[in-house]
Parts: sequence; structure tokens; C-alpha cells
Amino acid sequence: MASSAPYIYQTYTTSFRELQETASLYLHIPFCHTRCHYCDFNTYAGILPLREPYARALLTEIELAGILAQHTDGKPRRSRTIYFGGGTPSLLTVAQVRRLLNGCSEAFAVDEDAEITLEANPGTLSLVQLAGLHAAGVNRLSIGAQSFDAELLKTLGRIHSPGDIVQALLNARAAGFTSINLDFMFGLPGQAMRHWQETLDQALALHPEHFSLYSLIIEEGTLFYTWTDEGRIAPADEDLCADMYEYADERLQREGYENYEISNWALPGHQSRHNLTYWQNLPYLGMGAGAHSCFGGRRFSNILDPQEYINLLEKQQRPEAGSETIDRVQEMSETAFLALRTAQGLHLQAFEERFGEPFAHFAGDRLRTVEEAGLLEQEQDWLRLSKRGRLLGNEVFLRLLPD
Repeated sequence: MASSAPYIYQTYTTSFRELQETASLYLHIPFCHTRCHYCDFNTYAGILPLREPYARALLTEIELAGILAQHTDGKPRRSRTIYFGGGTPSLLTVAQVRRLLNGCSEAFAVDEDAEITLEANPGTLSLVQLAGLHAAGVNRLSIGAQSFDAELLKTLGRIHSPGDIVQALLNARAAGFTSINLDFMFGLPGQAMRHWQETLDQALALHPEHFSLYSLIIEEGTLFYTWTDEGRIAPADEDLCADMYEYADERLQREGYENYEISNWALPGHQSRHNLTYWQNLPYLGMGAGAHSCFGGRRFSNILDPQEYINLLEKQQRPEAGSETIDRVQEMSETAFLALRTAQGLHLQAFEERFGEPFAHFAGDRLRTVEEAGLLEQEQDWLRLSKRGRLLGNEVFLRLLPD
């Protein structure tokens, strides 16, 4: 933890004002071949013919967002990261991705060394496509592997096989990618500890630079929710999920991966700069159907329906569906609990410099119960979740929310 603390401290203090003047860009791509059984994201199967009109609409929104984000002197807003999320962004053509990146560069002052991530399904990647994406400027891949167990992949509704995961990563390496994330899920219906151990064994053999590991949450509106209600599947045992998490953490750290955020592990220098934007509560602009933004003291979101989104932007109308103003107390609360998701935790001096108020004064007695329960620990100017607290983080975060 100590090795990366100076970077986080610099982010919060010496360069914080500079970073607040930037905006990370998120582009939502809602297309999927099929909808996974656990997915509650704004995604749609069977609408691939909309890809080109959607890409044109997204280009228009990028242009409008660039105007919105301009400095008062008319200079474009600096952007440090671009993230293609979904959905399945790898269903876009290389030409469409290139046009969208060019649109970002025309509307924003994109850093030369910007982190540009594209989420991909292993079943939708080819060497030719990956080489084209790399040449277009994408320099980081996030591959939704989810499991190396073929039966569990079927249960999840995934269209790829374990072999597709291996081939996707080999193709990505051959195409020149040197920063790759693999997504996996644990706590799946029918998943035993041995399944999880075997998945991690096979994943580590591929030597990705980054892992994102998520416990399954059964969300309302998903097929898994219906099946749970019908008794066809059962939620995973909480103790088993905790054991899976702890096993993964210990195993990955032995292999040199740092658990820099509750659900994310990276080799040195490969932390997700885009996701750190969220955890450090810095500005970001989301574009695309259902995308969310936090910028200029407001949080706002776009309409969900892709066709309606396209229709509005063809008329040069912003697709905003709702917004809220973020007051000072809310910003302080969110800054604190987002920082506590990271391994470094919350830098108390940086919090005071940012808000002109000591964290202890802001928190008052809110955290006394979780402190007494051993969920928090303090080391000099850093407050962070304890090992036990990482398993029960929501107990801490809820106490930091505004009344």
C-alpha cells in the first residue's frame, strides 16, 4: 500500500486543482448479441442495425459535450481517459471506433498518453479486428471472461467458451496490447470453491496486467431474479463468497498484483486510470444511451432507449433525462466513501485541504460503531478499511451518506 500512496496523495493535493479541470470520457455502447442472464445494464440484443446511426448520434453528443465542457475562454477541456463500455463495444467496427476517437480529439484536448479502454466479449474478437483497434488508438482492453468453467458460462448466458478467452488474449498480445484486464465473477449458482480456484489458475497462466473480480448480485429485472423467485437457482452462500474473495486476494497478491480497490487488482503501473477518476471523485462525462455524468457540480444521465437517443441527436437536442445538483455535504460524503474503496484509503490531510474542514469534524460520530467493530484502521494520515472491513464495506459507506 505504501508504494502507491505518494501517487494518490499527489492526485488529491498538489495536482488536485489541475485534475478537477479535466474530464474523463465514457462512451456507452448498448449492443449485445444476447442479453446475459445476470445483466441489468442498459443493453439490448437484436438492434445491431442501429450501430451506424447510433455512432453518428454519439459523435453529435461528443461535439455537444465538448462545447458544454469548454473553459470560459473557449479552450477545450482536457481529457486523460476514454472508456468504451457496454454492452459489447467490440461489436462496433474498427472504423466506427476510429471515428468516435477522432470526435473526442476534436471536441476535447485528449492527452497524448491518454488511457483508452474498450470492453470486449471474448466471442467477438479476431486478430484483424484487434490490430485495427490498436492502430486506431485503443491501448487497453477489458475482456469479460467471467469464468473458465464451460457449464457456468452457459448458466450465465455467455456466448463464449473457455477457449475463446485464451484465444482472445493471445490475439490481443499479437495485436500489440500490453495492458489487458480480465473480468471474472464469483458467488455464481452452482459454483464451488474448486471452480473458482481452477478459474484463477487458468487466468493467472495468461498473465494479464489487471483483474476485476465481482461477486454476483442478483438484480431485479434480470432472468436470474426470475429464476431465484421461481426457486430454479439460489443465491450463493455469503460465507462461501467471502472465502472466495479472500482466496483470490491472497493468491493474486502472491503473484504480484496489488489490490488497489476492493474489486480490482493490478500489476505495478497498470491500475485503471479511468476507474480511479470515479474513486477519487473527479469529473467525468458519460455519452450514449443511459450514460451518467458528474460534471460542473451536477450529476446527470441520458435517456435509456437507443432509438429515442438517436432521434433527439439527429435534431441536435441533448438527450439528458434527469439531473441533480451536488451540494458540498454530498461531495464530501462521496469523496470519503469512494476513497475508502481503495487500498490506500482516505488521505485525511488531503480531505481537509480539499474542503477546508477536518474529516473528523465532518464525520462526527457516524463511524464510531464501525470503528469499534474493527472495520476501519488509521495509519498516520490515512484512514482505510481493515481486512474485515473490505468484506463489509457497505456498513461503512452507508454511515457516510448524507442524512
